[in-house]
Amino acid sequence: MRVMFVGDSMTIGSAGDFTWRYRMWQHLNRTFGGPYRIVGPRTELYDVSADAAVSHAYRDPDFPERARRHLAGWGEGWCHMVPLIGDAVRRTKADTLLVSLGLIDLGFYTNAEQTAANVHRFVAEARAAAAGVRAVLMPVIPNTRALSDAPFAAECERFNELLAKAVADLSTPASPLLLASHPDGYDLDRDTYDGTHPSASGEHLLAAAFADALHQAWDVGAPYVAAGN
Repeated sequence: MRVMFVGDSMTIGSAGDFTWRYRMWQHLNRTFGGPYRIVGPRTELYDVSADAAVSHAYRDPDFPERARRHLAGWGEGWCHMVPLIGDAVRRTKADTLLVSLGLIDLGFYTNAEQTAANVHRFVAEARAAAAGVRAVLMPVIPNTRALSDAPFAAECERFNELLAKAVADLSTPASPLLLASHPDGYDLDRDTYDGTHPSASGEHLLAAAFADALHQAWDVGAPYVAAGN
C-alpha cells in the first residue's frame, strides 16, 4: 500500500505540530499487517514567520523523513491540487489517497458547485495516472467563520452534499472512493488551536476518521485508538 496525504493547511501543519499525518503513521505502524509506504513530493511544514512551507520542525523529531511525505499546502485547495495530482500519483505510484480539502476553496476561491467540479477533475487526473487508485475524502469541517457568516456556512453545507454525491457517482469497483465521516465529536474550542487548525486532540480525531473508513470499508488496519500526546 502506498499512501499519499492530500490536503490544505490542516494537513500540512505548521512548525511545532505533530500533524494528523503523524497520528496516521503511528496508527498504521500499530495496526496494519502488510507492507506500506507513505509517499508524496513534499515533506515540509508551514513556517508562519517565513510565510512559506520551509520548516522541518515536527513536534516529534523522531518522525522519520520517509513518513513525512505528503501533497499538502497552506492555502491550497482542490483548485490547486487538480493540476498536481496526476504527476504526483504517477511519480510516487500512490494507490491510496487520503484527501482533506475544500475549506480554503469555499473561503477564498470557488463556490460549492465550482469546488465540486474540481473534485471531479481531481479524480479524473488521479485515475489517468493510476487507473486503480482509491481514495478516502473528508467532508469540509466548517471553521469559526461559519459561526458568524451564514452564506459561508451554507456553502460548506452545500459542498458537503455535493461531495457525497460525487463520491457515490464516481466510485467504481476498480477505483473505489469513500466518504469519511465527520470526525466524531469535533469541537472547535477543544480540537483546534485557532478555530481552524487542529490541536493535538483534533489531529487524533482527523486520523481516526480516515483510519476507521479504511478499516470499515477495506479492512485496512483496525479501528483507531489514540496513542501518545
